[in-house]
Amino acid sequence: MIVFVLSLVFAVIWAAITGSASLQNLVFGFALSTLALWIVRGEINAQGYLRRFGRILSLLRLFFKELALSAWKVAVLVLSPRMVVKPGIFAFPLTVDRDFEITLLANLITLTPGTLSVDVSPDRRTLFVHALDCSDVEATKRDIAEGFERKILEAFR
Repeated sequence: MIVFVLSLVFAVIWAAITGSASLQNLVFGFALSTLALWIVRGEINAQGYLRRFGRILSLLRLFFKELALSAWKVAVLVLSPRMVVKPGIFAFPLTVDRDFEITLLANLITLTPGTLSVDVSPDRRTLFVHALDCSDVEATKRDIAEGFERKILEAFR
């Protein structure tokens, strides 16, 4: 029942993203979301979808907040008369250890303006991140650990 409700919600989101609320598009969105939920059922533990759904929404809310803040910071930096940047790559020690969680964290970092996930160490304990401003690497690491990484652990464990 919960998978059905989630599929309906995702079908509506699909219709909003594609810009078409036709019956065919809603049915396609429903089928696509049901398939997606079936594919990731092992990763997100099929039990407790609603509780997990709230935590996932919390992660999404954090992402959109960070997206807006980072976009603003990058815009201010680029539009300033003296563009003073200190780009660099730093090693972020990972707390997440499953492939799904590492991939999600790397993608969230990459989608945030001013940062880019570059590589994961072979032992999957370190994520290498390129940042437009590496003037305070420890603060950036702390922001990632207390933000995205913590929310991912809450949502998927």
